[in-house]
Amino acid sequence: MVAGLEVHVELSTASKIFCGCVTDFGGEPNTHVCPVCTGMPGTLPVLNRTVVEFAVRTGLALRCDITRRGKFDRKNYFYPDLPKAYQVSQLYLPVCRDGALDIGGGKTIGIHEIHMEEDAGKLIHDPWEDCTLVDFNRCGVPLLEIVSEPDFRSAGEVIAYLEKLREILLYLGVSDCKMQEGSMRADINLSVRPEGQAELGTRTEMKNMNSFKAIARAVESETKRQIEVLRAGGQIRQETRRWDDNKDASFAMRSKENAQDYRYFPEPDLLPVHIDDAWIERIRRETPELAEDKRRRYRADFGLPEYDARQLTSERAWARLFEETAARTGRPKAAANLIMTDIMRMTGDSGLLPEELTLDPAKLAALIGLIEGGQINRTVGKKVLEQVFFHDVDPEAYVKAQGLLLVGDPDLVRAAVETVLADNPKSVEDYRGGKEKAFGFLVGQTMRALGGKADPQLIHRLVREALTGRGLVD
Repeated sequence: MVAGLEVHVELSTASKIFCGCVTDFGGEPNTHVCPVCTGMPGTLPVLNRTVVEFAVRTGLALRCDITRRGKFDRKNYFYPDLPKAYQVSQLYLPVCRDGALDIGGGKTIGIHEIHMEEDAGKLIHDPWEDCTLVDFNRCGVPLLEIVSEPDFRSAGEVIAYLEKLREILLYLGVSDCKMQEGSMRADINLSVRPEGQAELGTRTEMKNMNSFKAIARAVESETKRQIEVLRAGGQIRQETRRWDDNKDASFAMRSKENAQDYRYFPEPDLLPVHIDDAWIERIRRETPELAEDKRRRYRADFGLPEYDARQLTSERAWARLFEETAARTGRPKAAANLIMTDIMRMTGDSGLLPEELTLDPAKLAALIGLIEGGQINRTVGKKVLEQVFFHDVDPEAYVKAQGLLLVGDPDLVRAAVETVLADNPKSVEDYRGGKEKAFGFLVGQTMRALGGKADPQLIHRLVREALTGRGLVD
């Protein structure tokens, strides 16, 4: 199997690529449109400078060469979601070329090019009214099309590439990569050939796929279909196919177009794009630290294991929360543990996305200080964290107000131990008989008697001393 990907990414700019309309997802249909983005006669587009910056930033992260003197072209085709019957894109001079992305296991995927273009509108097929509606809000939303070399040899490599690419784009802040909203989608060009043959086979294309699981299944299914066709003596047709995830199969849509079918010509309404070295260097300096670099730094500077580093950099929001909390508390491992366990669990349970969290790192640091300083135990710490997470309480004030500080007076703990031993003679006898589990029961009862606010190590020691000192053992 040989595959290459064309990944379309909507950019997180405030306005569209050639006009001032907002790029917000959703909204009432046809409310984010103007004569420019719908291509009305007499209008002129003006290139959004931020789109170029985002394209260059992406290209630098993917080790591309940046095109200093570029331009736009018209890609002509008629479709109801494209009112001006052409898409402004870049055929001849894409903004970035010849990059590479490492996907792990010693494998590198080549980046053929990255070009800027505008998105089309959206068709909504209404089965109840038996009609099709069109929403032009998406017309003119800026896109990057990231075209790989045909370097993939398995569905696993395709998914590894997409995950790594998504991670980089999120860290760069150029796109939200919300596949369910179509802001990241992939076209799969795939062919098969006999083992050892250098010449590529005839490829098919599956377009606009926006689910990693569906993409993996589509790659495996199309590979199997093409092999079966060839083994049966048939031929593969160069065509565009539609993937049906419910039927776990693809279906032919139309024959595959070539570049000449679109009658490209230079876009006459836009000036050439000049990108000088100073601009590139400024963008390079302002590019944020990427996940791979963070992982390396977390291991080296904080002594975190590889697993922790990967977990904390899996989302930009987690990394930011960790770094700010660790900086305030001075205990990076404690901060990592708190985020990777309870906070990630509560975030998932509450249906929030990491970037939607509003947790205050200063409050998390204060909570860690209470736990590590022995003022509350970890059981109480979990309860306090829930209050911080859901109600934004101040942990120190909350602990004091609720009387949750640890019972540190040995005399109080010793009195509770004696009461528990007196109330549970059977367990004492079991312990005398060598049942170690009875010891755990007595410790638990003592902790319960103290409202869960005592130091477990102190209870352990005093229960053991009480059992031994009273001559209850041997």
